[in-house]
Amino acid sequence: MAVIEIDEIMKILPHRYPFLLVDRIVECDFEKHIVGLKNVTVNEPYFQGHFPGMPVMPGVLQLEALAQVSGILLNKISGREGGIAFFSAVSDCKFRRMVRPGDTLRLEVEFLRARLKTAKVKGKITVDGELSCETNLMFTYTD
Repeated sequence: MAVIEIDEIMKILPHRYPFLLVDRIVECDFEKHIVGLKNVTVNEPYFQGHFPGMPVMPGVLQLEALAQVSGILLNKISGREGGIAFFSAVSDCKFRRMVRPGDTLRLEVEFLRARLKTAKVKGKITVDGELSCETNLMFTYTD
């Protein structure tokens, strides 16, 4: 299983601070499965307003982190590094726990299928082994 560090992630994804939400890939089989990590710190810019006195990572940003990990896998599967996987749909999404500063998100994505320039994956986020979010995501892929 491959480890991909942040410098390589930045060659694959177009995202940059403050919107790059993947710190490292700890597993990738380049075919169906990838696992990334996101360390959530109190310095994240969204915590200023979400919510003052009780900082919680927005669910939409948790989904974006899963989408970015998915984008890395889809680039590796397709062999078209530098392509962009545009997030096109979310289904069966459930949030199970709050994500707070100090948490490390384990972002697991399983490739389900691809057709023409679209792809579907199943993703889940855990924090310390506890399920935080689970969902299905769809993407439109472009060069």
